[in-house]
Amino acid sequence: MEKGGFIAWFRDLSNKDVEIVGGKGASLAEMYNIRLPVPAGFAVTAQTYKYFVETTGIQSQILSMLDGLDVEDTQKLQDVANEIQELICKTPMPDSIKREIVESYDNLNVNTSLYNSISKDALSIIKTGRDLPFVAVRSSATAEDLPEASFAGQQATFVNVKGNERVVVAVQKCWASLYTARAIYYRVQNNFDHSKVFIAVIVQKMVDSEKAGVMFTANPVNSNKEEIVIDAAFGLGDAVVAGEITADNYVVAKDDFTLKSKRLGRQEWMYARDERGQTYKKTLSEIKGNKQKLEDEEIDGLARYAAQIENHYKKPMDIEWAIEGHKIYIVQARPITTLEKTEGTHEEVETSDKPALEGLGASPGVGIGCVKIVHDMNELDLVNDGDVLVTKMTDPDYVVAMKKARAIVTDEGSLTSHAAIVSRELGIPCVVGTMKATSVLKDGDKVTVDGTNGDVYLGEMECIREEEEKLAEETEEFVEEYKDVKTKTHLYMNLGEPEMIDKYKDLPFEAIGLMRVEFIVTSYVRKHPLAMMNDGEGPEFINKMAEGIGKVAEAIYPRPVIVRFSDFKTNEYRNLEGGAEFEPEEENPMIGWRGVSRYVSNSYKKAFRLECQAIRKVREQNNNVYVMLPFVRNVKEVGDCLTIMREEGLVRSSEFKIYLMAEVPSVAIIPEDFAKLDIDGASIGSNDLTQLVLGVDRDSSILGTMGYFDERNDAVKKAIVQIIEGFQKHGKSVSICGQAPSVYPEIAEFLVKKGIDAISVNPDVVEKTHSIIAKIEEEKF
Repeated sequence: MEKGGFIAWFRDLSNKDVEIVGGKGASLAEMYNIRLPVPAGFAVTAQTYKYFVETTGIQSQILSMLDGLDVEDTQKLQDVANEIQELICKTPMPDSIKREIVESYDNLNVNTSLYNSISKDALSIIKTGRDLPFVAVRSSATAEDLPEASFAGQQATFVNVKGNERVVVAVQKCWASLYTARAIYYRVQNNFDHSKVFIAVIVQKMVDSEKAGVMFTANPVNSNKEEIVIDAAFGLGDAVVAGEITADNYVVAKDDFTLKSKRLGRQEWMYARDERGQTYKKTLSEIKGNKQKLEDEEIDGLARYAAQIENHYKKPMDIEWAIEGHKIYIVQARPITTLEKTEGTHEEVETSDKPALEGLGASPGVGIGCVKIVHDMNELDLVNDGDVLVTKMTDPDYVVAMKKARAIVTDEGSLTSHAAIVSRELGIPCVVGTMKATSVLKDGDKVTVDGTNGDVYLGEMECIREEEEKLAEETEEFVEEYKDVKTKTHLYMNLGEPEMIDKYKDLPFEAIGLMRVEFIVTSYVRKHPLAMMNDGEGPEFINKMAEGIGKVAEAIYPRPVIVRFSDFKTNEYRNLEGGAEFEPEEENPMIGWRGVSRYVSNSYKKAFRLECQAIRKVREQNNNVYVMLPFVRNVKEVGDCLTIMREEGLVRSSEFKIYLMAEVPSVAIIPEDFAKLDIDGASIGSNDLTQLVLGVDRDSSILGTMGYFDERNDAVKKAIVQIIEGFQKHGKSVSICGQAPSVYPEIAEFLVKKGIDAISVNPDVVEKTHSIIAKIEEEKF
């Protein structure tokens, strides 16, 4: 094939040929040539389109029509789009292009090996008497599915096309779809030069599918990369891709292809093809509609193809497939991505039910409200009850506004960022890592925030809320099944906001495994402790701290409350009143002056003593309060810190327990050295442990959306096992209070099987985690 020609066959292309055949065409060709079951096809190249508009002279006309167009004038935009599309469709296609398209279409019915090995005369004889095939004619923009842009779905697709003239017309309509109103608007909004965007067209043998659907090589609901998810329905795949019917859902383990779960959907109709090639809705009987769509061997076959495709591309993939006569075909594959898809005006997003923004689902649930954009903490007062708080990233100062919000959306952050942790505790839906929510959304926009799936929709999407309610019902049934089962693994709860204890005190937890005092400081104290001491307000700091902790301790007595001493970073301390006077500016505060290193330093030691005095004060009334030291780096600093605590009357005993946070890899590398200290045990902080083991900033939305921050990584799991084994060898208990078991049920399963003593989770998943532990122990013991 000459790469400048009108036609390019799949057999002559690879995924490096995006500029020739677009993203869709390059992907199909790549899979075709690694011998995946991709239906034969060819591409009318992007250069062919360019040749067409330039040689016919219509390119200059198109650009002239677009010059100065106000795309915010919806009616004018639509009028110009219609004029351009009509111009492209009515302009005669040069005979040289038409001839090559027709000849290639005619050759689709010929076996590839024959086409390459015999003469044209022999080919002509073979084709005589053969019926022309049905084909799918699909647009493939040269920028489609690239990281820098997403044109996917903006151009046209025509299925069940048959006949020379119809194929030619369909190709020309695909060219015209480069100038729909939606596509024009998108390019203008994203600063794409109209004159430099071209379009290829894929012509591919049509699969008359008896079953079809989509599959993902990573679970799109919980981001589990060890699961393959398959959605399946009877008939053509359009209904599944468009979400028009309730498909069967199968979850398959990627390591051994065992079926982990299946949920059968009731299908009332399917898309089918009639004798003329027309697509129509065919009503299904109740018996067939309720039947399992895929046989076990088909599930296994699809899963194995999914794994092969992911292994080839080295990334999680979204794959479309079809089955005809028990043969599986792969008809599309693209990377799973959470890049934004700002595909047109607000009205178009509402009517097509596509998310305006995509990020990471950080706190489950659905929240509907009006957007309030907050650029800095000086604007927090603008947030009213029921607003959707939209900001770059939250920090402890934002809690007062977060408690008012119906939902939270951030530009940056990951599943372990401040916004994610606090939202889950407050029970507020949250989506983080959207990259540009503050620039895409506007104050006053009505939005629906799907914190489970990480989507933000413009408008009030009640169907999303209904789906969430259905999921909640399923969870309630699971919780009910195991609610009275006593588990060997202790279940604790994380808490930061004292006022929330009244809401959560009756949940089935045995202790507060992590009480964060940062919320007390930012909500009730609001002033740097050293500044308070300079102003003679040290006693006020002690009283407010003791009051907040005491409220929780009293509410759940005699269950223990394990209080983590403050773990602010320098940038967070600077935001407190008077903080700038005492806090240095660090390039990377996440691994800077924090935790125990702060407590034992001469410049901060006296402020740490205030916290010790607050603990001693609250224990005068509530002896169920214990403590935990955060961000422990080495054995010596722990010894020095314990000395300060003893000087303040906090001495370890059977009535007063002291724990370490195990979140720095040094604790995992030499766990027995730490276990020999005068302490009672360790609590694994999986957030920071993951960050430091993998070298991934836990607040990085870029790395988060790319999947780098993952507590399920084997290196992190090995570190956890070493901590459990090292501490338990010396009779010390080990729990976990990081986000991992709150977000990933499989982590809870892993911890139980490794013999962890306790798991501490966020309030929203206490009941669910209890049932998960009970089920695992039921199977294990």
